[in-house]
Amino acid sequence: MEIDYAAAFEAVLFSSGEPVSVDRLAAVFSLEFDQVNQTMEQLQGRLDSRDSGVELVRLENAYQLCTKSEYAGYIRQLAELKRKTPLSSAAMEVLAVVAYNQPVTRAFIEQVRGVDCSGTVQTLMEKGLIEERGRLELPGRPLLYGTTKNFLRCFGISDLSELPELPRDQKGVEQPDLGEQLSVEEILTKEE
Repeated sequence: MEIDYAAAFEAVLFSSGEPVSVDRLAAVFSLEFDQVNQTMEQLQGRLDSRDSGVELVRLENAYQLCTKSEYAGYIRQLAELKRKTPLSSAAMEVLAVVAYNQPVTRAFIEQVRGVDCSGTVQTLMEKGLIEERGRLELPGRPLLYGTTKNFLRCFGISDLSELPELPRDQKGVEQPDLGEQLSVEEILTKEE
């Protein structure tokens, strides 16, 4: 089977997300520099012929796939929508459980909250507020979660020792104060 180098280069550039040098492309595909540049011209022709939303950009001795500038407004709106999405009360609860008890398993979070939290954990990971911290040495080796540096930055603290003390109920049991519902952007703006 013959390799469609233009398609292969497109896949490599797309998955990289960053400029890839001609040297690296030549090494990956065992091609000469001239062959790499010729293949990039073919790829550019394909992208142009199908009115693609992406374009091939040459940056000195490297190539990168980028979105066309006429679609920048839509991309900006999408990024803005993602940023402005406020943390739900469920997300704040999960974040509090992780922050005060880390490293924790999802099962521990669910036990504390009494409901499934897999979607909320995923959302917090996508926002960069929690991350995987290894696995617990138990059957099934469940993942452990902890907060990130971004969590510290968003909440304006330098380390976890600065977290406020948990209030206690009448029986002396600590109760998390989940505070008001804020978006990540509002938290960042408060800091500045």
